Amino acid sequence: MKTRAAVLRDLGKDWEITELDLDPPRAGEVLVRFVAAGLCHSDDHLRTGDIPVRYPIVGGHEGAGIVEETGEGVTRLKPGDHIVCSFLPVCGHCRFCASGMSNLCDLGALLYDNCLPDGTFRFHGGGEDFGQMCLLGTFSQYAVVSEHSAVKIDDDVPLETAALVGCGVPTGFGTAVNAGGVRPGDTTVVYGVGGVGVNAVQGAAFAGARHVIAVDPVPGKRAAAVDFGATHTAADAATAQEIVTEVTRGVGADQALITAGVVTEDMVAAAFSAIRKRGTVVVTGLAGPGKKTIVVPGFELTLFEKRIVGALFGGGNPFEEIPRMLDLYRAGRLKLDELVTHRYKLEDVNQGYEDLLAGRNIRGVLIHDH
Repeated sequence: MKTRAAVLRDLGKDWEITELDLDPPRAGEVLVRFVAAGLCHSDDHLRTGDIPVRYPIVGGHEGAGIVEETGEGVTRLKPGDHIVCSFLPVCGHCRFCASGMSNLCDLGALLYDNCLPDGTFRFHGGGEDFGQMCLLGTFSQYAVVSEHSAVKIDDDVPLETAALVGCGVPTGFGTAVNAGGVRPGDTTVVYGVGGVGVNAVQGAAFAGARHVIAVDPVPGKRAAAVDFGATHTAADAATAQEIVTEVTRGVGADQALITAGVVTEDMVAAAFSAIRKRGTVVVTGLAGPGKKTIVVPGFELTLFEKRIVGALFGGGNPFEEIPRMLDLYRAGRLKLDELVTHRYKLEDVNQGYEDLLAGRNIRGVLIHDH
C-alpha cells in the first residue's frame, strides 16, 4: 500500500513529506492507521545528530492509532483495537525484561538502524529502505510495527490524547516518581519544562512534593508549570538555587530532575549543587553521544553521598506505565488535554518543530488526515 510520511533523508535536513510504499505485516507485526502523533524533541535530535541513526528514516515515536491488520502469530491484538505505541519495544523475555526492567529491553539495540525486530524494513521509496524512528514512524499515515511496540488501550480514550502517553508523559512523570523517588514533603527542582519536564513537575506534585521548582528561560513554560503543580519558578539555575536555599533552610533539594531538550555540563553542575546530602540528580534529557556533560566534584560526591542516575522512559516499564497514565487521566488525576498547545497537519511538521525550538509549544500534536 501507499502512505504519506514525514521523513529525514540526511543529517541537518528539514522534514520532507513524501509518499512511500509500505509492506504488509509479517509474523508478529501489525498494520496501524495512525490518528495522532506527538512532536517530541527527540525527533529533532535525529535532525541534529544528537541521536545517531541510519538515514533515510520516517520520523515520529509518540503516537496512537487503530490496528488495521495483523500478521501471523499475533494474539494480543486484533483489527479494530486502539493502541498507543511505546517508543521502546518490549520483547518480554530478554535478561532485562525478565528482571522487570523492560525499558532496557535488548531490542533497544535496533534503535540505530530502526529496522523491525527481524532486521528488515517495511517502508520503501526510490529504491531505498526507510527506517522507522524507534521502530514506529508515527509521522506516517500508516505503519507496520512489531506487536512488542503496541499497547492496547480502551476505545473510549480519545486517540489524540492517548498519543501523549507513548513518550513524554510517562518519561517526565516517571523521572520524578520512579527514578527520582519523590516522596511527600520533598523539595524537587525540574530543569526544563517542555513536553517532558512539565510532566516531571506534574509527577512531583502528584507524589506529594512540598516544593516543586520549575526552571526554564521561557516565560510561557514557567506559567504552564504552575498550572501543572509548580510552587515556584525560576528563569535560570542561579535563581533556582536561591529558592532552594531559602525553602530548605540551606539543606538542599531532595531531587534535581534534568528534563531539558539538550543537556549541558553547566546544567548538570547546577543540579548537583542544588541537592542535599544523599540527594539525587536524574538525567533524562540528552546531548550528543560524544559529548561529556557530567563533570562534578568527586570530593562532594563521596562525602555527601550524592547520586547521579540516568532514566529511560522515566525508569518505568512501558506496558505497565502507559495504561497507568491513562487510568489516572480518566480518574481526573492526571492532566493530558492541557498539555497540547497546537495541532498540526502532516504538511506543517516543520512549522511544528520551529514552534517547539522557539519555546512556543508544551506539546504539539500532528493530526493525520485519511
